[in-house]
Amino acid sequence: MDLHFDLSLAAGYKSSTQIARVLTEGWVGRNVYCPICGRPVIHHYENNRPVADFYCDCGSQFELKSKHSADGSIGKKVSDGEYHTMISRITSLDNPNFFFLAYDSETVNNLFMVPNHFFIPSVIEKRNPLAATARRAGWEGCNILINDIPDSGKLFIVKNSLEVDHNKVIDDYRRLEGLQTGNLDSRGWIMDVMACVDKIGNTDFTLDEMYAFEPILQKKYPQNYHIKDKIRQQLQFLRDKGFVRFTARGHYQKI
Repeated sequence: MDLHFDLSLAAGYKSSTQIARVLTEGWVGRNVYCPICGRPVIHHYENNRPVADFYCDCGSQFELKSKHSADGSIGKKVSDGEYHTMISRITSLDNPNFFFLAYDSETVNNLFMVPNHFFIPSVIEKRNPLAATARRAGWEGCNILINDIPDSGKLFIVKNSLEVDHNKVIDDYRRLEGLQTGNLDSRGWIMDVMACVDKIGNTDFTLDEMYAFEPILQKKYPQNYHIKDKIRQQLQFLRDKGFVRFTARGHYQKI
């Protein structure tokens, strides 16, 4: 995998946004395989397609978000398009997977994929509407809150300027397939509880530490009056799927 951009693709472009788009999309089209099925090539959709940027013959779709970053990281959040459109997309059952690419100058530093079932409304932040004097007055954009996505849902293809073994990426994705659900409410609970587990720094953690997130989860699910029950339920689900293990009564360990 060549981590450098083909600068010839930007010839004739003057807009920095357009230059970044053709360089990053060109690089993905030349170098990135399908992390879901392993096919060596993914295809670029025609420009301005509203659904996604790339697709694989296995039926998977991918949207690319790229960011120039001096330290090579994608950062805490990535800007996206119109808020309500984004919410509508991620709450559908055919939303695309996302590639997040961070680059410095002419080189890719990090690229990871987030599977579509890791996207829930709580990871989308509404931006302030544009001012009345703006050309699109009242338009509301959004940000994707990268830090609110569980770490296990970030499948690195390139990490710290090094390519990750293809087989590891594909195996990791297959493990995550077990978290898929057609129930959008269940998807939200799974991802929110996984994010809470991530926020506990130690590998070993207790049920009391998870209960400390009760106020946060209550704000997200104001109609649910049994938050602790839901936390225990999701931990059991994550245990059954091989993401945590019970070590003793009220004690868990991340896998």
